[in-house]
Amino acid sequence: MKIRFNLLFFAAMLISFAASAQKPTIYHPEADAKADIAAAVQKAKKNGKHVLLQLGGNWCSWCILFDKLVNSNDTLKTFRDNNYEMLHVNYSPENKNEAVFASLGYPQRFGFPVFVILDGDGKRLHTQSSGYLEQGKGHDPKKVLEFFEAWTPDAIDPKTYQTK
Repeated sequence: MKIRFNLLFFAAMLISFAASAQKPTIYHPEADAKADIAAAVQKAKKNGKHVLLQLGGNWCSWCILFDKLVNSNDTLKTFRDNNYEMLHVNYSPENKNEAVFASLGYPQRFGFPVFVILDGDGKRLHTQSSGYLEQGKGHDPKKVLEFFEAWTPDAIDPKTYQTK
């Protein structure tokens, strides 16, 4: 009986370890989201970029899949990195970041992941539901790139559209 218990305990520990080892941690409940956003805004202003906030949690499979898509697609990753300061903002039972989400206009109403674009002064320019970036059973790289392109500093600069 004791051997059986030890084997079951050992098997449970292995399963638990394997599950925790594979769990992505792109969101950090312990982070100070307000301070992290302020730092990203400051860096964006200095570098002539906007801030791309991806709001969600490690519990959200769509959040993880979106992150994997962008980071595994060279076109998306390069475009994002060249035009945005990227920040994941946590929403989970451990830390809902209620004050931060309120200051961003309650974007959680769109589900997760949800994206917020800030300019170099911290002004909210756009909130994007990820549902509009889907095609079939996942996020569509073409739609994601179009979203990224639509909210760059150049895309919203009136000078971009003036004829000379």
